[in-house]
Amino acid sequence: MKKILIIEDDISIAELQRDYLEINQFSVDIETTGDKGLEKVINNHYDLVILDIMLPGKNGFEICKKIRDVKNTPILIVSAKKEDIDKIRGLGLGADDYMTKPFSPGELVARVKAHISRYERLTASKEKKTDDQIEVGSLCIDKTSRRVFVDQKEVPFTTKEFDLLCLLAQNPNRVFKKEELFEKIWGWNSVGDITTVAVHIRKIGEK
Repeated sequence: MKKILIIEDDISIAELQRDYLEINQFSVDIETTGDKGLEKVINNHYDLVILDIMLPGKNGFEICKKIRDVKNTPILIVSAKKEDIDKIRGLGLGADDYMTKPFSPGELVARVKAHISRYERLTASKEKKTDDQIEVGSLCIDKTSRRVFVDQKEVPFTTKEFDLLCLLAQNPNRVFKKEELFEKIWGWNSVGDITTVAVHIRKIGEK
């Protein structure tokens, strides 16, 4: 079940939001002050934060900025402040959306679902990219296209050089024997001399 934190000092509005979200299978917590709300979102996992601007203690703009300093949790600002400058400021500080009061509870739920889904897609995309790419300092290895970049410039690698580089990059701080590398990359049944491992490693180092 997805968890939502509502930071709203008007308890009647907060409870209305909570009721609609809970009907839609969300788990909801409420905090009515800026300081406690910020502490709660920093120290716990939430899938989205619904944030008012005018709050006792820290205001919504301060909270938004501090959340963005440490987390990418989606933030939906819901405020009575309708001026464009407030919307621009909120979005500029990292909020994902801005709704003005009064609002439709159904629209609120729809936007919450949309932002959580969007965040999950982005997260999944980043995880896939991480699986397909290996980055070590200025070295970037794209396993899908089998391309190697050093300082963002592509460097040509032979098939065996690429396979050997991937193996080493995926096992940092591990010491391999030449025999072990030969077996993993060439296979013991391959025609060749085990000294080819040292030759390939030298070439990789030069590149």
